[in-house]
Amino acid sequence: MAAHLGALSLLVRDYDEAIGWYRDKLGFILLEDTDLGGGKRWVLMAPPGSDPARGQTCLLLARAVGPEQEAAIGQQAGGRVFLFLHTDDFARDHAAMQTAGVRFLEAPRHEAYGSVAVFADLYGNKWDLLELKRR
Repeated sequence: MAAHLGALSLLVRDYDEAIGWYRDKLGFILLEDTDLGGGKRWVLMAPPGSDPARGQTCLLLARAVGPEQEAAIGQQAGGRVFLFLHTDDFARDHAAMQTAGVRFLEAPRHEAYGSVAVFADLYGNKWDLLELKRR
């Protein structure tokens, strides 16, 4: 069996607000934005250089519906780091993200596995910006 995670659903308050933030702050590419009717859209985004056709995971932006889903916006991992954005140049991407106004929650750290810093997205979900050490 060959399988991979094609997309990860991320709860958002508003499609266009989220598209703008991920595009303008992280440089993500809008892969698809299809109207499904009834206020629903199929919105897929991925980091620059990603190739979902090769099994790389993308984000499915899902507008929260109802109080339970709305309460989970920004808290999908219960306050832990939720997503891991890998990079091939930590210093370059960290600087670009800071310039774009991304809020980092800590200074960069250099760990045994690589360079990392935690940042928050527009809703407060925690992400790691991570450059793994080459083996």
